Amino acid sequence: MSVDLSDIKREFTKFLKRKNMKVTQSRLNLIDLIAKYGKHFEVEELVNWIATQGDRSVSRSTIYRTIKLLQEFGVIKEVIKQNNRTIYEFVAGKAHHDHLVCMECGKIIEFVNEDIEKLQDEVCKEYDFQPTHHRLEIFGVCSECRNSDLT
Repeated sequence: MSVDLSDIKREFTKFLKRKNMKVTQSRLNLIDLIAKYGKHFEVEELVNWIATQGDRSVSRSTIYRTIKLLQEFGVIKEVIKQNNRTIYEFVAGKAHHDHLVCMECGKIIEFVNEDIEKLQDEVCKEYDFQPTHHRLEIFGVCSECRNSDLT
């Protein structure tokens, strides 16, 4: 699924204006940078990566504040909370999916399972519950880490 960043930036601009917030080039540049980063991230990890990109237009404080706004806007989601770590993901243009998280190496594996989705729908129906969203994280040890423990 491809995503048009110019559309996202145009809609984010409208979102900021509705909230009476400044529309800055730094905030808009951050959308490009996060999309370019292309993987799950902790905010501080993103800050450090952006510093290596030579883009001085986006400060640490702008990144932290804008991540919260992009979450509220819906293009970034908090996908995993573990051991005082919060992992985010740029979800614009991505279909819903869940995560397997290796507790040894930190690898995150995305997956979709229609049976799980169907079961969640059935549980909500059984309890007359209207879901707005959900996330599923399964924590464990990936095959690479299990195999390296054997050697």
